[in-house]
This record gives sequence, C-alpha cells and structure tokens, in this order.
Amino acid sequence: MKYSQIIGIVAAIALVIVCTLPWVYIPSLHLYLTGINGKASTDLNFGSQIKSHAFLATIMIICFYVTRIWSKRLNVFIGAVNLAWAFKNFLIFTMCRGGECPEKQTAIYLLIFFAAIMFVMSLLPKLAVKK
Repeated sequence: MKYSQIIGIVAAIALVIVCTLPWVYIPSLHLYLTGINGKASTDLNFGSQIKSHAFLATIMIICFYVTRIWSKRLNVFIGAVNLAWAFKNFLIFTMCRGGECPEKQTAIYLLIFFAAIMFVMSLLPKLAVKK
C-alpha cells in the first residue's frame, strides 16, 4: 500500500492522544479514568497506561521510517504487542467490579481502533523489491 507508513504514523500519534482522553466513567465515585490517571481509589489503581503506549508507538514510528527488512519485521511484532496491550486495557478498565459497571467512553473504543490500524499498517510495508 502506498500510504501505509504515513497512515501508521498518524495512527500512532492519535493513539497517544487518545490516552489523554477519558476512557471510562465510574458513577459511584464521580470519576473519569484515563490513560494518564488510572487511580480510582487506594485499592484500585491501574497505573499510567500512556507510558507503555507512547513507548511502543515511538518504536513503531521509528520502524515505519526505517526501510530495512528487520525494522518491518520488528514493527509487526511491536504492533501485535501494542494491540494486545490496548485490548488488555479495554478489558481491565471496563470490567464490572462489586456489582458496578463503569460507563465506557468513546476513547476506549478509539484506543482499540488505532492500535488495530497500526498493526494492519505494519503488515503492509513499503519495500523496494529487488529483481
């Protein structure tokens, strides 16, 4: 695909931006959880998920720029890890606890969407084929 590398880079940047938006709302605590602030109480702390997503997205952006076969293979692996991490965040943040389910916000769905776009674009590298 001609623009797969550019689309992957834009999706990586958008993924990091989505981490700053509210992912879920917990009605009993009147609290929005994001990728930056994942602390609902002293017992319920998800940590700062933006660190891992930003690290993986940075590696993917570098691999999108480098035109070597090893970088394209590494990009597929990192894209799969990033997609699995986003899916893990979706499951953990939206899980019902103690009979109360948090309200899912649009950003938690965008997290999965952009991670999937990054993975698909890593499967479509732009490489010159030697004859």
